[in-house]
Amino acid sequence: MAIVQNVSYENMNGSHFRSRDIWYMGGDYNEYFSSGWMGRYLEHLYPGYPAGYPSVETPDPLAIEIGTGVSLAFHRNEGIPMGLSVQDPNAFYNLINSVGGAPPISLPDTHAGDEIEYIMQIERQSNNYAERLKNVYNAGANSSTIYPDMYPFVAPSNAVNNPLAPQLKIVSRLISGGIGTKIFLCRIGGFDTHANQVMSNDTTMGGHAALLYHISSAVKAFYEDLGNLGLADRVLTMTFSEFGRRVASNASYGTDHGNAAPMLIFGTCLNPGVYGTNPDLLNLQGGNIPMQHDYRQVFSSVVKDWFGASDAAMEAVRFENYIDNRIDYINCKELGLTELFKENLWLKCHPNPTSGATTVTYYLRNSADVKIEIRDMNGRSLATTAKKNAAEGEHTLDMDLSRFQNGMYIVALIVNNTATVIQKVIVNR
Repeated sequence: MAIVQNVSYENMNGSHFRSRDIWYMGGDYNEYFSSGWMGRYLEHLYPGYPAGYPSVETPDPLAIEIGTGVSLAFHRNEGIPMGLSVQDPNAFYNLINSVGGAPPISLPDTHAGDEIEYIMQIERQSNNYAERLKNVYNAGANSSTIYPDMYPFVAPSNAVNNPLAPQLKIVSRLISGGIGTKIFLCRIGGFDTHANQVMSNDTTMGGHAALLYHISSAVKAFYEDLGNLGLADRVLTMTFSEFGRRVASNASYGTDHGNAAPMLIFGTCLNPGVYGTNPDLLNLQGGNIPMQHDYRQVFSSVVKDWFGASDAAMEAVRFENYIDNRIDYINCKELGLTELFKENLWLKCHPNPTSGATTVTYYLRNSADVKIEIRDMNGRSLATTAKKNAAEGEHTLDMDLSRFQNGMYIVALIVNNTATVIQKVIVNR
């Protein structure tokens, strides 16, 4: 885990809506973009979207937001967003297939016609991805990890249930099913604690304590789940909010809008620790914690060091001014998501289901040390091939699964001891 202290932007805006837009768009306080930094990055990687997508090489949504709408973060300058919003993949599929009608034959050359075409593009992309999401979700499975659902101590009724854990559980299952989506966005609200942040008789308990518990317990379960599935090395998780809180409490046992706040980063590919200085509570600015890091220094590290973005991509994202002063908290830059997908395009098993024998086929774009592991659905290793150096190109391996009982298993391709690509295989005799 890494903690970046005192993150904000110059002239922080105290409006929830405007400040959230600034974080999503990746700009200054006085800039107004119609696009978001995630959307610009994905548009640079996939020019021409949505034409030609989904495709054989890119069958999955480029980004997914768990919820009912797509945030500004995934928007681009023109056209539909680069991501989809999904609450539950199976429910999304059922919804798509239960509504709709014949599209209009022609559209008027007016602003209204442009809006209708926009809606039709959203509909087409939703239809295109619905079945794929359903299949990937059903092909995946969570391990035996138990995700928390409630706060176990005293807290206001609206803070008892954990809203983050079920979202992360969906993300883990989609990843285990082999989805190639690069970015997932989950939300947890309730941090606008103007009142009742703590209990009047115990400041260690209350709504804020429950929220912190929800984040820590949900993320802990998420990485335990991913670890059991052999996928933890592929996932980086980061928190951010539109602003922080004041240091001093108000008369309602709460805190008001503040300037800087910490950002939390989770994952196995981190240089763990605290980046920046801990807040000096005797050296405030109007009751606020002073800014030490611009939020784009943190985001730039994700784009450059985790995704492996080129300088041209950083310029497209509008983060070119942060290339040289980004925060160095990622320690496996040589195997970010972009490089991972370049090395391992796919892994397939055929026949699947199988009565015993299956042929594992995989493709490498670069030579690498590889081994194949059979795991149960809790991530426990059942059988492993000897490690070997495989050349660039397509490879096949015949595997005998006849000694395994009927059920679903994980075939994992492990590359250079770090990257893992998986495929579910069903044994059915």
